[in-house]
Amino acid sequence: MFELHHLTALEQWEWLHAGRVSPSELLEHYLARVERLNPAVGALTVVEPERARARAREVESSVPPTAPLWGLPIADKELVPRAGQRTSYGSRLHADAIATDSHELVEQLDAAGAVSVGASAAPEYGLASYTESLIAPPARNPYDLARGAGGSSGGAAAAVAAGLLPVAPGSDGGGSIRIPAAACGLVGLKPSRGRLPGGSGLDRLAGLVVPGPIARTVADAALLLDALATATPWEFATRAPSPHDGPFLGAAVRGEGRFQLGVMTSSPWDAWTDIGIAPEARAALEEAVTELAALGHGVEEISLDAEPDYGPHFRTVWMAGAAGIPARTDAELALLEPLTAWLVERGRALPVDRLLESLAWLTGFERRVIRRFSSVDVVVTPAVAMTPRPLGWYDAGDAERNFEQQVQYTPWTSFVNVSGLPALTLPVGLTSGDSAEPGLPMGIQLIGRPGGEADLLALGAQWERRRRVRLHPPQW
Repeated sequence: MFELHHLTALEQWEWLHAGRVSPSELLEHYLARVERLNPAVGALTVVEPERARARAREVESSVPPTAPLWGLPIADKELVPRAGQRTSYGSRLHADAIATDSHELVEQLDAAGAVSVGASAAPEYGLASYTESLIAPPARNPYDLARGAGGSSGGAAAAVAAGLLPVAPGSDGGGSIRIPAAACGLVGLKPSRGRLPGGSGLDRLAGLVVPGPIARTVADAALLLDALATATPWEFATRAPSPHDGPFLGAAVRGEGRFQLGVMTSSPWDAWTDIGIAPEARAALEEAVTELAALGHGVEEISLDAEPDYGPHFRTVWMAGAAGIPARTDAELALLEPLTAWLVERGRALPVDRLLESLAWLTGFERRVIRRFSSVDVVVTPAVAMTPRPLGWYDAGDAERNFEQQVQYTPWTSFVNVSGLPALTLPVGLTSGDSAEPGLPMGIQLIGRPGGEADLLALGAQWERRRRVRLHPPQW
């Protein structure tokens, strides 16, 4: 039986503009699904139906239909405050905190005409690549509720995959959009550093964290990316995009171009720990490369030079980023989860000269990566190294082991943030399931040149046209 969530976000947007459904009617459809399915999936930690209904009425009466997300339901990531809404940052330290001000990203989504239903689950301060905090139920993978949805934008991905939202914003500081998108069979886009005015990354330590879309299709991701790129005036003159570039949605719809692809399985973590590629991840990569070659794209092998210092320097910056978490007293520190407490302790003990050394080293690494990739248009890697991880797989009591496990699951994501490059994850298919274990999503990652989002979206659109199959979990 057809239901509204079976439409893509772009199709829903078209129905809204054609008057086939109103923002309030579309919202009610999703609120009903949230009420029915969210308790099992754990995608949303805050649901505010009445506030969302008031917002939908406001959109209908006061927001111009030309707004790029007019009437589409979304949810704020739990790390992004909205005035008047509980914002816990995934931590018991802020269990009952009500935000007094809205983040710039929230204001941009409102200006774009979106209707927020609440907040999506995230791990404590977004520091982990899985979403199993102590303040809320885990974000479960809709394809197998015994497995995690990934992180840190795990709630956003679980919500989109389960049909609780048509599209959702996430944020990515080391893979936090791409990891859950891959785990949940979705499209996840990490923009270039400096691409989005409300989340350029230029004001973040090492320029790691940027917002971006999680969606079911490449065009849906482009729709949200355009909204984030155009919602406010650009304040950094040297980074402003050219007005001749046109909307990203055009690249995602046209799907034009032939590209030289570099296929890579090495990672800068190889010298730091043992990185294995599960058969399912390797099979997805090989299948995708075969299909992309059949589309006429050039394919060659590419690898990164050995970087034994990458692991220590990235860890230094990650720890330093945790040092500012507002936990000072013993009672406050005791509320933090073991991994967070470990990062905070290590970050606050770092000598300034070591942090400066790591920042300088990572800047040089960025240049080496871009130079190494300059012979190809797009680099193709597995999205993750294993199937989606079972709930409880990560060691909660041993922070060193926990960090290593995260690296082993996601060896190809963090270096893209360090390099400031755009990257897109695409679902390839499901593993072979049986009655005891359902099929699980596996995907690939496409890494573009600086500012190369349009090429990634065009290549992704070609992939979707060739495959003509979308993944759907049992709740669909």
